[in-house]
Amino acid sequence: MTVDQLMSRGDGISLWRQIAQHIRADIRGHVLRPGDRLPTEWDLTHRFGVNRHTVRRALAALAEDGVVRAEQGRGTFVQEGVMAYPISRRTRFSEAVRKHGRRPQSELLNVKIDHADARIASALRVKVATPVWVIESVRRADGQAVSIATHFFDKRRFPRVVDVFRETGSISAALADAGIDEFTRTRTQVSSRLPTPDETRILQMLKTRPLLVMESVDVDRDGKPVEFGIARFPADRVELVLQP
Repeated sequence: MTVDQLMSRGDGISLWRQIAQHIRADIRGHVLRPGDRLPTEWDLTHRFGVNRHTVRRALAALAEDGVVRAEQGRGTFVQEGVMAYPISRRTRFSEAVRKHGRRPQSELLNVKIDHADARIASALRVKVATPVWVIESVRRADGQAVSIATHFFDKRRFPRVVDVFRETGSISAALADAGIDEFTRTRTQVSSRLPTPDETRILQMLKTRPLLVMESVDVDRDGKPVEFGIARFPADRVELVLQP
């Protein structure tokens, strides 16, 4: 199909809207499937015979509607469906992702030693100012960022948790190394807010889209807290499902 056949000039419909309509049609017709990368801006300018500014406006409109997502340095992708993330006494990120037929990954963002404030101390049942590990990671499903997780651990009880997490990317493996072969969730609290600039960048999301913020406490077989966690999920990618 030629450019002239694709684009209609002078009929009152802006060119960027026509481009967006064509891309939507490609998605509906399964020419582009969930997770597929769109052609580059350069390719789209040639396909539609327009400048890059027009293409960018069309892609921005599609991203605003949640049809596509732009990832810095990687391109623009067709948005996948919302992933159900079960919240129960035994919540595991990797298991939840694999149930959707997707590959889980964890990327370490930052590690530091801090001193527990009143909230962290209460969650971990330690004294205020107790040294704690703070591990921040971005978690992905088939390469798509689906959450930023911040984990807090009593440094005295889990001296090797950072080393094991660096090696495995797994909190479960890090706890198992410390002799915690089983842990369960005793508290989950969910709220929502808009993302910070850093969260927008890391999660490759729009600053106008809400985040789901989940705070949780996991305990060992004796009911003693092993981890306090704060996870942030893009609300248009993840649905939190409460289970018994």
